[in-house]
Amino acid sequence: MHPRFQAAFTALPTLLQSALLPVLSRDDFAACFTPQQVEEIKNVSGLNDRELAFALLPLAAACAVAPLSDFNVGAVARGKSGHLWFGANMEFSGATMQQTVHAEQSAITHAWLRGERQLEAIAVNYTPCGHCRQFMNELNSGTALKIDLPGRDTATLGHYLPDAFGPRDLAIQTLLMDETDQGIQPEGDALTQAALLAANRSHAPYTQAWSGVALEASDGAIFAGSYAENAAFNPSLPPLQAALILLNLSGRSVQQIRRAVLAESAEAKVIQYQATEATLKALGCNHLTVTPLA
Repeated sequence: MHPRFQAAFTALPTLLQSALLPVLSRDDFAACFTPQQVEEIKNVSGLNDRELAFALLPLAAACAVAPLSDFNVGAVARGKSGHLWFGANMEFSGATMQQTVHAEQSAITHAWLRGERQLEAIAVNYTPCGHCRQFMNELNSGTALKIDLPGRDTATLGHYLPDAFGPRDLAIQTLLMDETDQGIQPEGDALTQAALLAANRSHAPYTQAWSGVALEASDGAIFAGSYAENAAFNPSLPPLQAALILLNLSGRSVQQIRRAVLAESAEAKVIQYQATEATLKALGCNHLTVTPLA
């Protein structure tokens, strides 16, 4: 079991511990549970979907990287596929506050980049801020997405974001988590190909500024993140942060980045290069290559 889970794990009920241990002890555990694992855990623990999501929140929060606030937030997203996806807030010393990642963004992006096509519900251990409510409104789940908070009845995103403004008001047809193909072909070495493939699936219907980032960890593992644009612009998630989410939830440290590739067009309406370079330098990585989109 990854050391970051130990304290939260020991505080769980005994039955839940016994159900979770075989999964958490796997070397390849990457902060998600398959539908089969979820059913097995529910059968052993006696918990239903909502209760299990709440019970897992301390483990999700244990994935937080919060050197600025020392305030760990966890989120657990339930996909239509039956998977459960962890998310946690991330902050970066030496970078601007605008580069931080919220727990809800983390769980949603984790699910999206791992192939989930729609979310049914998301549980969070603290009330979602306005930034996250707007980010969630970009999803193809829309305002019907269920929000579960401790001590409250289940409510929809529409309840927490009344009179919402989002992609549907702008006649956007392809929503976040829908399948996309921007026609970008992969080429180059494995890291460059990963960045180009991430750009190919990016969600940027407002600017068409497709972009992707691929990170190579010190052990050679590659994590690629796609740009996720938002109708309100500011809650948009840069591709670097998307890649960092996957790297962090895999159990690796953000200080373990060996090199990075950013794929974007130099003529795009939104340029990721400056913020990507600055944040990577704050994390100790000075090896950023830019590959242009054809």
